[in-house]
Amino acid sequence: MHTRMNSITDTFSRREFLGTTAMAATAIAAGSASAQAPSIGSGPLKVGLIGCGGRGTGAMRNFIEAAGILDRQVEITGLCDVDLPSAVRVAEEHGVDRERCFDGFDGFKKVIESGCDFVLDCTPPVFRPMHFAAAVAAGKHTFIEKPVSVDPEGSRSIMASGEIAKSKGLACVTGTQRRHMAGYLRNKAAIDAGAIGEIRGGIIQWNGRVPWVRRRNEGESDANYMARNWLAFNEVCGDHIVEQHIHNIDVACWFLGRMPVTALGFGGRARRETGNVYDFFSVDYDFGDDVHIHSQCRQISGTYSRVGEKFTGVHGVCLGGGRITGKDVEIPEITVDHDNGMVQEHVDLIRSVLDGEPLNHAKRIAEVNNVAIAGRIAAYTGAIVRISDLTDREDSPFHNLNLSPSAEDFVNGTVTAPEEEVAPIPGEA
Repeated sequence: MHTRMNSITDTFSRREFLGTTAMAATAIAAGSASAQAPSIGSGPLKVGLIGCGGRGTGAMRNFIEAAGILDRQVEITGLCDVDLPSAVRVAEEHGVDRERCFDGFDGFKKVIESGCDFVLDCTPPVFRPMHFAAAVAAGKHTFIEKPVSVDPEGSRSIMASGEIAKSKGLACVTGTQRRHMAGYLRNKAAIDAGAIGEIRGGIIQWNGRVPWVRRRNEGESDANYMARNWLAFNEVCGDHIVEQHIHNIDVACWFLGRMPVTALGFGGRARRETGNVYDFFSVDYDFGDDVHIHSQCRQISGTYSRVGEKFTGVHGVCLGGGRITGKDVEIPEITVDHDNGMVQEHVDLIRSVLDGEPLNHAKRIAEVNNVAIAGRIAAYTGAIVRISDLTDREDSPFHNLNLSPSAEDFVNGTVTAPEEEVAPIPGEA
């Protein structure tokens, strides 16, 4: 493994820093003169899937099961994946005609134009801001897997598209399933009612193994290789603190009821094969008022695994969606339709549309996404990163950070893969 040391700008941006976000501007321009929310009748719910890998395949099953809970049938109008056989496999599973399968990095456009009312976006994270903007412009309700971006520019695009969706009466639900699980919902209500008192600190963890390693095939293009091996490249997945650990970061922000002020941490690459992401991160999130949450995540096979959250209050302790100790409090009855949060989030999406009260989680997930990105930047650079550096402080070197290759590069065929087995080194020797 080789390492390199770069300036902050060189480490993160392969393009010139921009004063405004081009993707967000595009979304606003498109949304101002485009389709409104579809009218959902009593017939089948029409849905299209963008990204037919493992998560996309699961999301389609979750959506169909959720629709069944609400006594609705589903019609799949379009499926796309860079790898056409992946789309065909999903089509065969659900009895969909082969003609409804599309491939290529621009295949998402054909899904959006396929007559669907709902779009499930389960592609690698780098593509999600572009796909969300296009879906909102076309007047589609959306489910977007987490994370929703890999850089602050992408997060701002999500927020901008979310505002357009809100003005059109479009729903947007994201893949933060813990917010749809009974145990987490009850513990959040208990915390808000004072069960553990004011939260004074905690730890959030996602320690596990490397999900998979995919090597380049002979003659494979940079674009196809990066898309197929997307978990290994920061530019495509955001690194695992963003792609995976965002679940736990989301719980911390949710339970505390606010975003942190700063992130300071470290990480490294020790055993990873292919790509350029880290193996581990350790980040201190300062939530203000002397409240610190220790964020810890690791992807190293053969090591101790633990995924969860622990919060300590002045009166007790809460373990994520599990055990809680402290004061007895009364909370409203909380029930869910399904004990699998990945099904329940689709129930909540569909129900909100049918009830005419569309949920919109775009701003919430984009804010949490920025918290995860701030942790990554802090580890890569050794700098203390203010969350406002990514949102409000346009003079910050991190504000207009945009990774390359971008989603547009994939669509335009201008992808050049970064050097592999290379990791950022913070500070100076």
